[in-house]
Amino acid sequence: MTTSTQTPTTKAQGEELREQVLAAARRARQAAAELAVANRGTKDSLLHDMADALVRRAPEIIAANDLDVAAGREAGLAEGMIDRLRLDDDRIAGMADGLRTVAGLPDPVGEVLRGHVLPNGLQLQQVRVPLGVVGIVYEGRPNVTVDAAGLTLKAGNAVLLRGSSSAEQSNTVLVSILTDVVVEHGLPAESVQLLPCHDRASVRYLITARGLVDVVIPRGGAGLISAVVEQATVPAIETGIGNCHVYVDAKADVDTALRILLNSKARRVSVCNAAENLLVHQDIAAEFLPRALSELHSAGVTVHGDEQVAGVGGPNVVPATAEDWDTEYLSHDIAAAVVESLPAAVEHIRAHGSGHTEAIVTDDVRAARQFSAQVDAAAVMVNASTAFTDGGEFGMGAEIGISTQKLHARGPMGLPELTSTKWLAFGDGHVRGSGTSGVAG
Repeated sequence: MTTSTQTPTTKAQGEELREQVLAAARRARQAAAELAVANRGTKDSLLHDMADALVRRAPEIIAANDLDVAAGREAGLAEGMIDRLRLDDDRIAGMADGLRTVAGLPDPVGEVLRGHVLPNGLQLQQVRVPLGVVGIVYEGRPNVTVDAAGLTLKAGNAVLLRGSSSAEQSNTVLVSILTDVVVEHGLPAESVQLLPCHDRASVRYLITARGLVDVVIPRGGAGLISAVVEQATVPAIETGIGNCHVYVDAKADVDTALRILLNSKARRVSVCNAAENLLVHQDIAAEFLPRALSELHSAGVTVHGDEQVAGVGGPNVVPATAEDWDTEYLSHDIAAAVVESLPAAVEHIRAHGSGHTEAIVTDDVRAARQFSAQVDAAAVMVNASTAFTDGGEFGMGAEIGISTQKLHARGPMGLPELTSTKWLAFGDGHVRGSGTSGVAG
């Protein structure tokens, strides 16, 4: 895992850390019982006041974040990671706006998904209920602290946050601010808790706390996600890396394709919805590639090109290696290849994509439909930037992550994805007979 530097511990220290994590989980479980019955008015008021508190105490947050950024630079963090770590007034205002947006969304708890009355008069309903205790394991992005707290609380859950040591100062202040507001609203302080971040063992204790933690969600790089999913005994929702592609079809409008490519790649390179691969149909390559390589150069992007792309050349073009097609750069780099057809583009994506977001640029409706049907991804963009795969852009407010799995949740995870369901049966003294019409019971 890459959430922190490994700190050697003695057996006694390991047991102490384990009990610290489990004690936090037990407290969260008690808090979750209260949150599960909180009404929408209480939760929405809580989120609005959290947003106001973040803005009001922004200088305090930025001072703590400056310490993290300085420590990160001293430790040699890449600029992409520093960008993820950094907070300023605009980003804090954005986090606050995310909380306000979540407050304005319908409360999923209690939503009736389906229901019917059996021939014997028994009334059945399937309703949404909170998951309970949600553990979030994430890297150096302190905005996740606020997003995760807001979404989990609105969905009636308690949250255990295990952030990175690189954001320790920022996360500590953020959780302190959020907890102050929780207490002011008469809810348990343990609704939002920050776990120790200097020993990777705290992650292991969190993700194996069966019976105390209901679900764990990793957010970060491939190493972190794989480690959590493979080692967890608690149910895990896999949020995947973003090896996203932009495919420029034979019948694409070149100007439109350039806008989408630049926005997908260069808008913000350190996010999971940034494009990491460019695929260009051979019939449009001669017209599109020289302009694309030039504009990518102007944006500071290095292109790792296949033989045909390298043949076009340019000061920012280097030969691609086999590893480039599977790399989530999170930097000013992109891999690029010319493909002979749309099926070849789809096959390339199947071989190297991460199931996050794939985009096609085309004026051919049939090509767009074929690409949309055949590409296996949480989100497919037709004539739109990959940057739109985001909870806020999808109208969900903040998001807990982008799920690339296929069970329960897929794509940006908002409020409904942070709930489970419960069946309610309303009878009038109903009892089941001794017949054999069913296989259960």
